[in-house]
Amino acid sequence: MDKFTTLTGVAAPMPLVNIDTDMIIPKQFLKTIKRTGLGKNLFDEMRYDLDGNEIADFVLNQPAYRNAQILVAGDNFGCGSSREHAPWALLDFGIRCVISTSFADIFYNNCFKNGILPVVLPPEAVAHLMEDARKGSNARITVDLEAQTVTASDGRAFAFEVDPFKKHCLMNGLDDIGLSMAKVDSIAAFEAKARAERPWA
Repeated sequence: MDKFTTLTGVAAPMPLVNIDTDMIIPKQFLKTIKRTGLGKNLFDEMRYDLDGNEIADFVLNQPAYRNAQILVAGDNFGCGSSREHAPWALLDFGIRCVISTSFADIFYNNCFKNGILPVVLPPEAVAHLMEDARKGSNARITVDLEAQTVTASDGRAFAFEVDPFKKHCLMNGLDDIGLSMAKVDSIAAFEAKARAERPWA
């Protein structure tokens, strides 16, 4: 998993509330267990018409936001079914940070396990960043995980809270497997001791 320390990039404004995981990645794309390749189907039903053509006015189809790395979204982002494919699709598209006033719990936790930083800010802060994001590629937002701040293109900074353990994992690129591998020497020592003490097991 890639580390997340500081990110400066274009933010796409998505002021919709209750963006659920089926909107993020529709159910027909859940057949894969690969974490890659889902970016092209991110927000599929909003991005494409029934013939597979891009819908021009959808934000991620607009030239200014095709390479967005940050989403500024409405309340309750990631609600709905608990599909890990949702953060996979966001990450594969290039989104490393989602900013909202609130997230569904399972989606929120899945983000950290997949290298995405979900930032919770009060409504007035999200409104300011949403308006900033509407400026397009000329406005860049900076997210500093170590300092726990989001800075708009006008220099206004907003502080956010994050669980210290989740912060440590994201800053060091540690998913669940990475956390286990960091303890591999201790695990090997435990297994060797167990074999010596209980060779019949």
